[in-house]
Amino acid sequence: MQFLIIQTAFIGDVVLATGIIEKLHRHFPEARIDFMVRKGNEGLLKNHPFIREVLVWDKTSGQKYKSLLSLLRHIRSRKYDKLINIQRFAATGLLTAFSGARETIGFDKNPFSRFFSKRIRHIISDGATTRHETERNNELIKDFTGEEIMKPRLYPSPADEAVVQQYQQVPYITISPASVWFTKMYPVEKWILFLKNLSPAHTVYLLGGPGDAALAETIQQGAPHLTVTNLCGKLNFLQSTALMRKAVMNYVNDSAPMHFASAVNAPVTAVYCSTLPSFGFGPLSDKRFIVEIEEPLPCRPCGLHGRKECPLGHFKCAYNIKEEQLLAALE
Repeated sequence: MQFLIIQTAFIGDVVLATGIIEKLHRHFPEARIDFMVRKGNEGLLKNHPFIREVLVWDKTSGQKYKSLLSLLRHIRSRKYDKLINIQRFAATGLLTAFSGARETIGFDKNPFSRFFSKRIRHIISDGATTRHETERNNELIKDFTGEEIMKPRLYPSPADEAVVQQYQQVPYITISPASVWFTKMYPVEKWILFLKNLSPAHTVYLLGGPGDAALAETIQQGAPHLTVTNLCGKLNFLQSTALMRKAVMNYVNDSAPMHFASAVNAPVTAVYCSTLPSFGFGPLSDKRFIVEIEEPLPCRPCGLHGRKECPLGHFKCAYNIKEEQLLAALE
């Protein structure tokens, strides 16, 4: 049996899709499982014990369709038994339709889903039904694997663990302060206020990519009484995940690092600004806390994925969160 899973969206979406890998391997331990991601996300699945091959789609300008055509030829040569497309956009739908797989499965929101063997209804929230993304993904395979939903999982290697070991000699918390979307990002000055209320006994590590280093430096400078280390750009995905695993607490936005924590069952406090946990992308760790504004706002949520700026200019969904709410997770 050969499976191909396609998820070419953002980092967090790939992490959440790994629950499907876990479940397919449980039910078909001898199966060959391949996974297709966008370029830049392949590091998430490095050394994954259940994956045979990671296919990489280069979506950069000038390479997007050339890369897609090359992948199509490769996929057709594999003659997959089942192709499971989690992505809901046209390019991967076209790839799925012409894949040559014996069975093609995807969500009904994909523009090419009419050409799939099986179309599954995709529900974010209809007022009566709320599903986590892992539940939605499970709908794609449950008719041949059953109802059980398996959590996402990442596999930092022993080398990844060795890299972060130097930071784990004392109790610590991590903060992942950045987000692609402005209205998903807890403001810098609010992170600083939170840190000012922490005891000097806390060691703090700031996590993120190279582009987040300046933001993290501002936060670091705002808390001179603490031992704060800016690790943005210094750790890869799996190393960051390995560090989060043993933290006293990991503070995150509604963004990819929240799913890193879920994927190793690390304690996590997720701060929600403009988005809602009910959209189905919340934390899954056993020890998890959700922080959001306590009073209702008529303008919240203002979108499913966040926005580049607050449409009304006040960003109350973030600024009206109290530092005590974040601190409570440490008590």
